[in-house]
Amino acid sequence: METKTAKKVAAKKTTDAKKAAAPKTVAAKTPSKTASKTAAKTPAKKGAAKELKDLFEDSLKDIYWAEKALLKALPVMMKNATDKKLKKAIDNHITETEEQIDRLEECFKALGKKAQAKKCDAMQGLLDEGKSIMEETEPGKVRDAGIIAAAQKVEHYEIATYGTLAAFAKVLKEEDCLKHLLNTLEEEKKCDELLTKVADTNLNSKAV
Repeated sequence: METKTAKKVAAKKTTDAKKAAAPKTVAAKTPSKTASKTAAKTPAKKGAAKELKDLFEDSLKDIYWAEKALLKALPVMMKNATDKKLKKAIDNHITETEEQIDRLEECFKALGKKAQAKKCDAMQGLLDEGKSIMEETEPGKVRDAGIIAAAQKVEHYEIATYGTLAAFAKVLKEEDCLKHLLNTLEEEKKCDELLTKVADTNLNSKAV
């Protein structure tokens, strides 16, 4: 028969084994305190926007540059595309982009400002990625799928930008700008939906 001491030792070993096998729970850290100590405030540049109107005008310059850069990139995308529906969608958006640039110039005019372009790092990055996708894919369905992916990233950026600009224009009571921005916003949304339809009509599945 086992002695009481032997039973206690055996029970302890069982308990220790269960503890070792049980998943360890790590106490949740609260990074806010640590982050607040290490994070630094970003200093404003010379001539930085002080009022919402300044930010609005600066953002208009940004998207004005973006649209002009996109206008140069779209014909390259169209030339590299092979799907007829995709080519047509890009061709239509070239015309729309030209009109959108005209609308932005009307916005500057309504504000009593000269139309100016300020380099948009976000659009530059998206266009560089699109170029990279074309370089890394063989011509055909796979490249077409890549072009759609790149184009939709651009559209999503533009939708976010024009939505924000329209909100700014509404608050600033810039009615003429608001009308132009909302028209462009609607076009960008429709273009994004069209690209989704092109991708869904067996294009992506053919690229497998």
